[in-house]
Amino acid sequence: MEIIAKERLFSFTDAGRLASRTCLSIRKDQGCRVKSYLDLATKVAKLQYKNPNYVMLFRGQPDDYRRRSRDNPNSDFSTLKPNLFRGSPAPSATRLQRRFDRLAVAENHLVVEFERVRFPDLERLQRHRILRWSILQHYEVCRTPLLDVTHSLRIAASFATHEARGEAYLFVLGVPNISGAITASAEAGLQIIRLASVCPPAAVRPHIQEGYLLGEYPDMGAYHQKQFYPHHEIDFGRRVAAKFRFDPDEFWRNTEFPLIGKDALYPNRNDRMYQLAESIAARLTNED
Repeated sequence: MEIIAKERLFSFTDAGRLASRTCLSIRKDQGCRVKSYLDLATKVAKLQYKNPNYVMLFRGQPDDYRRRSRDNPNSDFSTLKPNLFRGSPAPSATRLQRRFDRLAVAENHLVVEFERVRFPDLERLQRHRILRWSILQHYEVCRTPLLDVTHSLRIAASFATHEARGEAYLFVLGVPNISGAITASAEAGLQIIRLASVCPPAAVRPHIQEGYLLGEYPDMGAYHQKQFYPHHEIDFGRRVAAKFRFDPDEFWRNTEFPLIGKDALYPNRNDRMYQLAESIAARLTNED
């Protein structure tokens, strides 16, 4: 995928100042510290206003995962790789092939189960691989080339908080204007999938989480296509427009903006798609 704003965009420094910056400089920083949800929301509002050519999506994480620069081993920066390509060191060709094979098996199971439970739009699921990947990724059935994000700032901050042992992190990713269920941008080398528009109504989680997924465009359907993508290029860190960090105890102190609990984020008992996804995951062989 292409780097966001190859020249510069407006973002926050570690000191909290709004300035013209490059994507790489943002990724190298520790992240702008925010004291509360309202502080974060105010800064994101400024960010969106100063960068009107991008739609901002959010990803919350319990840590800032970083990798070393190829050109300078003493320098590191944030990385947001799809889980299919994660690993330190980078996964071998054999391991990647196994992951793609496992994904293909899961796709087949998904189509069969869709038909068995009579979810609507089976034909659409059969036609579009990106829809199958989206469901498998969002319900954590197996690794895919997609990255989970959300349109909700509070949901992203809640996700970051639940697994954090210290500070939590929130990444803002800038994407092209979104239109319809799937937006493909050849210019950005990016696909944006709106989960609420591609999952059947029986899938509750995508609606609660206001979930979106990001993927390469054109998508990478099999391991042999990986050779056309340098490893460093398959990293959604290239779309980072801002990085924030916060102390969860301090951040959620204002009861007017409460943390969203895990049970609310994952309403599994009322989600038929979750039950279907669990049955597929149970049939897959161990990954590595």
